[in-house]
Amino acid sequence: MTFKLGLVAGEPSGDLIAAEVLQGLLQQRPNLEAGGIGGSQLQAAGLDIWEPMNALSVFGYVDAIKSLPRLLSIYRRVSNRWLTERPDLFLGIDAPDFNLRLEHKLRKKGIPTVHFVGPSIWAWRYERIHHIREAVSHMLVLFPFEVEIYQKEGIPVTYVGHPMADSIALEPDQHGARLAMGLDAETRVVAILPGSRSSEIRLMGPRFLQAAQRLQERDTSLTFLVPMVNETRQAEFMALLAEYPVKNLKVLTPDDLTSRHGEPISWSVLAACDMALVTSGTATLEAALFKRPMVISYVLSPWMRRIMAWKSGQDKPTLPWVGLPNVLSREFVVPEILQDEATPDHLAKTFWALWQDTDRRAAIQTQFKALHHTLRCGTAQRSADAILKVLEGSS
Repeated sequence: MTFKLGLVAGEPSGDLIAAEVLQGLLQQRPNLEAGGIGGSQLQAAGLDIWEPMNALSVFGYVDAIKSLPRLLSIYRRVSNRWLTERPDLFLGIDAPDFNLRLEHKLRKKGIPTVHFVGPSIWAWRYERIHHIREAVSHMLVLFPFEVEIYQKEGIPVTYVGHPMADSIALEPDQHGARLAMGLDAETRVVAILPGSRSSEIRLMGPRFLQAAQRLQERDTSLTFLVPMVNETRQAEFMALLAEYPVKNLKVLTPDDLTSRHGEPISWSVLAACDMALVTSGTATLEAALFKRPMVISYVLSPWMRRIMAWKSGQDKPTLPWVGLPNVLSREFVVPEILQDEATPDHLAKTFWALWQDTDRRAAIQTQFKALHHTLRCGTAQRSADAILKVLEGSS
């Protein structure tokens, strides 16, 4: 019997894990046929690409508004096709604004839906849970604490762990990473991760560079590594570096290290460093999985703060923590310096205090090791098994 799977992955990270899940499904059900929206990884895994994944890519609210006609057109095409060529199950990977709307429409027509990566209702707009309950037959979540949220709301849920925890080694190879960058084993290395969006580079870059200047006043031997996701972000950051020069600072793009087998450039930098200054987001979890103590920071422009408050009805997240390592640990394992407090002086002072406190850094690394083990549980296989249970139960 042939099973038909509909699938939408909206970002490169989703494309990669979805490809691994699809491969796991095909190993157990070779007669599975899958079509939908994805990137090169999903295409290589066997997905029939109806629309390119980059067609769903938007960056910020302004870009989302400009892209709305295109997104609506794609939504109509794929939803109409799936209502005509009904899949046995639909799998949405992240991209909640697009996928949850699509899942709601398909489920109303009797098509089971699975959503991978729960939106952060635990921090913003909890009321979305009601839409999720109507749209999703089964939720696959990355973090253990999310299970209770969905169970309480009567939504079937499976904890599958985080794919990065499977991909990142439990013991990072710092020596190998430094060797690849031409760094001495004894070099004192600080990673600066200012973000992957243009707005983050603009807001966080000057603060981080000025904090680095102050740190270098305390220790002239410090070396700074800054990963950039592409040449566009690199050019933006280099313009800031010309305004706020820092000695012994290297800006790296994926093309600078071709020996890391396609891993994000941030992984090489985090493997090589001793400690990190990180913009809040997924990079904070990456740093934790590399067992690197860090200072987390984030700044929103006044205009963006107004938009987020209007859209969410909240002035701030419902949790006291912003960084994922702290959210997962349910405590302030590492410092968070946010908004008006995120001055270069405050960042440098907080960073230096942690840099000097070797006992606290060791304790942080121990907590991060435990966190890594918690999140490392074969995400692709767990996801495939859960999807097959839904698929077989519905058939």
